[in-house]
Parts: sequence; C-alpha cells; structure tokens
Amino acid sequence: MADPITSRSHRGVSAPAPTDDGTRSRTLPRWHYLVALAAGAANTLSFAPTPHGGWLQLAIFVFFFAWLTRSTGWKSAALTGGAFGFGNFVSGVWWLYVSMHYYGGMPAPLAGTALVLFSLYLAVYPALAAGVWSFCAGHARNGATDERAPFSPTWHGALAFASAWAIGEWLRGTVFTGFPWLATGYAQVDGPLAGFAPVVGVYGVGWMVALTAALIVQALLALRPSRRSGPANEPRDPNAGAAADVDGRAARRRGTRVAPIAVPAGVALALLVIGLLLPLVQWTTPANAPLSVRLLQGNVKQEMKFEEAGMRAAVDEYQQMITSKPADLIVTPETAIPVLAQQLPPNFAAAIRQFTDSTGSALLFGAIGGTITPEGRVVDYTNSLFGVTPGSHEMYRYDKHHLVPFGEFVPWGFRWFVNLMNIPLGDFFRGAPVQKPFMVHNQPVAVNICYEDIFGEEIARTLRENATPAGVLVNSTNLAWFGDTIALDQHLQIARMRSLETGRPMLRATNTGMTAAIDANGRVIGRLTPYTVGSLDVSVQGTSGNTPYVTSGNNTVLAVSLLLLAFGFAFGPGIARRRNGKR
Repeated sequence: MADPITSRSHRGVSAPAPTDDGTRSRTLPRWHYLVALAAGAANTLSFAPTPHGGWLQLAIFVFFFAWLTRSTGWKSAALTGGAFGFGNFVSGVWWLYVSMHYYGGMPAPLAGTALVLFSLYLAVYPALAAGVWSFCAGHARNGATDERAPFSPTWHGALAFASAWAIGEWLRGTVFTGFPWLATGYAQVDGPLAGFAPVVGVYGVGWMVALTAALIVQALLALRPSRRSGPANEPRDPNAGAAADVDGRAARRRGTRVAPIAVPAGVALALLVIGLLLPLVQWTTPANAPLSVRLLQGNVKQEMKFEEAGMRAAVDEYQQMITSKPADLIVTPETAIPVLAQQLPPNFAAAIRQFTDSTGSALLFGAIGGTITPEGRVVDYTNSLFGVTPGSHEMYRYDKHHLVPFGEFVPWGFRWFVNLMNIPLGDFFRGAPVQKPFMVHNQPVAVNICYEDIFGEEIARTLRENATPAGVLVNSTNLAWFGDTIALDQHLQIARMRSLETGRPMLRATNTGMTAAIDANGRVIGRLTPYTVGSLDVSVQGTSGNTPYVTSGNNTVLAVSLLLLAFGFAFGPGIARRRNGKR
C-alpha cells in the first residue's frame, strides 16, 4: 500500500487544506482516478470469454478496494468508484456501438458519444456504492485526519463495502427498467464463489466478492507496523533513547500481532472454501423423463431479416430446419418467422402442423404477435413465442414482458434518438409478468425472450408463483444486432448464472450464437459455432424443487445489505473515532 501523498505541491496535486483540528488532509492526484479507470477496464477481462475469470476478478477487486482506501472522503471515494465503473462499462458493453452504428445507421461520432454517455450513467451506481461505503465505514480513512496515519480497514467497513456494492448493482438492474449486464457475480460462474448463486443469486455472489476482497485487504494492511506518533514538535528526552527503542520494538510487535491478520484472512479463506464446496449440494432433483431437444440457429443476416426477400428466405429456411428431424422439443430463435402470427404463410403452417402431429414433436417458434380489430387493424404488437404440440389445435403463446428500451419501446422524450437509427422499432405491448409454462409431454417448460434472462429475480418469480413450476428454462434470442463480439459470450455466461440460481437446465436458441444447452449445474453440455447454420441436438433432464434463491429472490441480500449499511451509518463514525483514540 502506497504511503499517503505528501503536502508538497506538484503538477496535478493541490496543496492539502487545513482541517478543523489544525491537521491537513491530502488531495488525491489526477492519476489516482486514471488508475481506477484502468482497473475497471481490466475487470472486463474477468468476464466471458475469459476462462475461470472469477479468480482474476477477485484479484482486481482486492486492488480496487485497496485503491479505494486511499480516498480522503466521500467525494473522492465516489469519484474513484465512478472511474472504476466507467472503465468497466465502456470496455464491457462497447458492442452497443455496433448495433447503433453498423446496423442502426447512426453516424459514428453520435454512436460513440451515446456509448460514452450510457457508460457514464452506468458508472453512477458504483460511484454511489463507493460514496455510501465511505459514509458507513466512518469516513474513507476511518476518521483519521492526520495524513501520516495509514488507513486501517475495519470489519464494519468491509461489510459496508460488500453491502453498498450489492445495493448499487441491484439499483442498476432495476432503475429505468434496469441494465444488470456485467453484474459482478456473473464473472464467478466458473469462479470460486459460484456455489453461492443458488443461495443468494447474482447480486449475493457480488456481495461475497466484495466482502472477500475487503477482508483480504484488511489482512494485508494489518501487516504494516503502526506508524502513529505524537506531534512533530513534541520535546524529546535525549536520555530516553534506549527506552524508546524498547518501546518501539514492542509497538512493532503489537502492530504485527496475529489476530488482525489471521482473522480476516481466515474468514476470506472460509468464504472461498464454502463457495467451492456448495456446488456439492443438490438443491433440485431430476423430474420426469429426459427430453430430446433440437435448438436451431439459422444465421439469417440482420440487414436482410425485415426485407421482403429476406423474410421469405427465413421462413423457407426454418421450415426446412424444423421438419428435417423429429425431437421432443424443437426451438427457433427470436422472431425467426418475422411475420404476424395470424399471417403465417399457409405452406409453413400446414407443414409444421403435419410434422408435429406425425412425429410427436413439440415446437416453439418466434414470431410477431398482435391483435386484429374488427376493422382489420393490427394493435398491441408483441414479441412472442408460439408453441405447437402434437394432436392439439390450441396454440401456446408467450408474450415478452421485459421489453428493451429503444428496441421494443421508446422511453418518453427519446423519440428523437430513435429517429437517428435505421432500425424497425416500435412500441410493443408487454406480456404478463408470470405466464403459464409450455407443456412438452409431461415436462413444463418456462420460456423467455432475448435479454429477459438477465433478470434473475423475474425468472425466479415465474418459478415461484406458477401453479405448475417449470423444470426446464428456454431462452430464444437474436444477438445479430451486436455482431461477432463479446456480447455473445457474455450472454451465454448470464444464462449459465440463471441455471445456477434456479437449479434448472437452460436451452438457448439464437440466430447467430451462442446457441447452447446448459445443465442444471450451469455447465455447457453443447453449443454451436457462432455465425453458422446448424441444429444442436441434446438430451436434457428437467428438475423440480426450489433453490433458496428461487424461494426468496433478491430479498435476502437486500435485507442483509440494508441492515448492515444502517448499522454502519449509525455507529461507524463512533467506532472509527474510538479506534483512532478520539472521543
């Protein structure tokens, strides 16, 4: 840990201002925030496609928390957290530029500006978390105003950091319909703390990452001998040298005593060990017979998808892929049939009906839903999945509930922004939050569309509140808007987290990738190469029962975090003053 900045003025560093008690507080140099930004950018590397990035993320968070302890107050703490967040988001969701510029036709400068502004907005939440931590930890330096005194992390400060970080990420995933992409816990899918996912969900896993990192920093900084001393002008006894040496050695022994190092280090190690052992617990059990599944990937070019010729080609291609081979369940990507369901080509409708009835296959296909009025107008357009089961003329329908801002609905006041893009957008009608599952033989299947699977609480609610809880999850999506970028790997990682949280397999049918099958333990059991045409044939075992996360959702981590923050806010400053010998 670097020593506090001295009071000498130099480029980029202002002179420290005197405090009420006459001592001086230090001002952080500009490069402090640049380092935090670089650390945030490095954190992007801990997410997919980096293998086992959870360990890298833990190391980055250790550095980030240690760097955060250099802050001198809530403002510098918030700026440090915001810089870290901006570096993470601008490098982690840069693929939004691809959708806006290459497919949306937005001029490059405007698309780049939109990406930066969006990343700045997302960075507000880690900035808020860092600022709240500063308050609840009893000020960023535990109330010490003497710039010579090193930061000394506390237990309540470590718990405040974990809690503030989790609350910040939950808010980012909730406010303005939410954008929880790159939530900290996702990087732990193959990491040491993944075992906590079925207990506390992705935000709880992020809480564990932040707490473990803070405890490691607490142990490392406890290795430093105490450097506290009296005022510099205090008179000294020239004959007290030997006694001072003895006292100094005793002070150093006290400063490096075992407990302040071993206890936080031991707790951090225990969290890692528990996280590695928890996957041995079976929260759900196999239910019903395994299903043979075919997941289709048509690789239809995005620029052709909504042109007349492209629509006809897509319908013909998927008709051939669907009817080429039977399976218990066949799934197409989102809007694979890019027409209104009531206007399906007769040849397509007849072919799939004859195929399902003769082979016993069930089919889920993506198309546009809507209601036709008596006057012949189409209203209440929906992004939907339609299900066909053998021997039944009743069609299943799932309407997407969590719509994409600027993609499926236009937020108030942003029509001008949408008009800058060349994407066929509209205001879609929302489906119900909880909808009935699709029955495949005797196995209920819960479906979701596009980025609905990044909202774990909503999927948990569907399982928790449905009269017939599903044993298999299905996601139908189209990521062609984002090109061949890390968005594909990141979305697959998110889907794996949903399997861990719910203890259920997840099936993904995508237009360009990643089409994949994930078992109930979050392991990928099969996938197709992105940007190829193909069919993934797998056997999937459904499950029954609820994990603790399905039962309680995010309530556990939110309740614990709010309670700990309230404790830190009420008692943290007093604890800090007592630790620093003040009343």
